[in-house]
Amino acid sequence: EVVISVVGRVPHPGLFHLPEGARVADALAAGGGVLPGTDLMGLNVARRLADGEQLLVGVAPPPGQPITDHTGVPGAPHMVNLNTATLDELDTLPGVGKVTAQRILDWRAAHGRFTSVDQLREVSGIGQARLAQLKHLVQV
Repeated sequence: EVVISVVGRVPHPGLFHLPEGARVADALAAGGGVLPGTDLMGLNVARRLADGEQLLVGVAPPPGQPITDHTGVPGAPHMVNLNTATLDELDTLPGVGKVTAQRILDWRAAHGRFTSVDQLREVSGIGQARLAQLKHLVQV
């Protein structure tokens, strides 16, 4: 089970308990869908959700909170979740090619979920400089 907070332009925002492997579309359905006129262009409804995630729908995040790709706000930068990212998604990160992306997937398969972005240092090929470059582009 994953617990997801859905806020923004949905009829019934709130905290929802969804089955492991649930996707953004499932969270939107739990919140009653989206309100008319909501721009979903920046919202990947097929993305798997992570436990404890807050899904912002068609609204900007509060000041100080990083903007991610699931806000539904056009032009928001894309953040990659280390626990759900595919090889192709990891490959979009600067300095992370197919080989390093596969090493990240292999680390995840061997050790389970990332609990901290800093655990990327345990992946072969990711040093302190690369971690500093990636830290603002990834989340757990």
